[in-house]
This record gives sequence, structure tokens and C-alpha cells, in this order.
Amino acid sequence: MKQEALEAFALKASKGLKTQTDLLNFTQMLTKITVEAALNAELDDHLGYDQNQKSNADNYRNEHTSKTLKTEDGQFELVTPCDRNGTFEPELVKNNQTRFTSMDDKVLSLYARGMTTRDIIDAFQEMYGADISPTLVSKITNAVIEEVTQW
Repeated sequence: MKQEALEAFALKASKGLKTQTDLLNFTQMLTKITVEAALNAELDDHLGYDQNQKSNADNYRNEHTSKTLKTEDGQFELVTPCDRNGTFEPELVKNNQTRFTSMDDKVLSLYARGMTTRDIIDAFQEMYGADISPTLVSKITNAVIEEVTQW
């Protein structure tokens, strides 16, 4: 997503923000959408096929779990996807992790700066200690862009 598109999105979204609470709620919603899209992309990568794609694999999507995720701006309910075999261990928000700090600004800045896949991999390694593949980064960024655009 290009800088101009992000700025247009931010301008349109900010017109309804009147108070600091409105801004906080907006930030939390954007973080929730972004993280959930990234987690779904991670599960796609783990399973080896996309969510709506047919597969004969033994392992497949199996419902989801909810947990409260705490950020610097407060907390919100996060829906985490699961797999049938219970082998999916997300990198972005690990199993049993309840704190998530500085994610919203950092992830959005990665897209806004037009970073390469390699730059994003390096940033995720530095920020979260997560070793992720270029394919996974592409899936995550595509999913996040689609979710933000739809929202």
C-alpha cells in the first residue's frame, strides 16, 4: 500500500474521531484487524493452503480461541485461529501471550515506508524475535492490506 493511499485512508477515518477515546478505540480496532489478519495468514502458511482453498490435508482450520490482549493503549479481545491437530504456534502473538506492546505503530510504519520483504523480516526479527519466511511476510502483508481496505 502506497503512502498516498494510507494517508487518504487515515484522513477519511479520522473525520469521525472527536475525542481521545474515539482515537483510542480506533487504534485498538485497527490493531485487532491487523493482528487477526496476520494470524490467519500465519495459519495459512502453516497448513500450506489458503483459508478458502480445497485441500485433502489431514490438518485443517478448526474454530478459533479468544483471549484478551493488552497493549499500551488498553486491551481488546483477539480471535486466534486454530488447527485440527493443535500444531499451529503463531509467531506474531505466541500461544499464552497476553501482552503486545508497540505493535500498531511499528506494523503500520512498515507498510507506510514501503519496506521490502527482507526489511520486514529483519524488522520482525528485531521487534519480536520471530523467524519468518518471505512467503509468510507476503501473505501477512497481503492479508493485512485486504482487511484494512475492507474495513
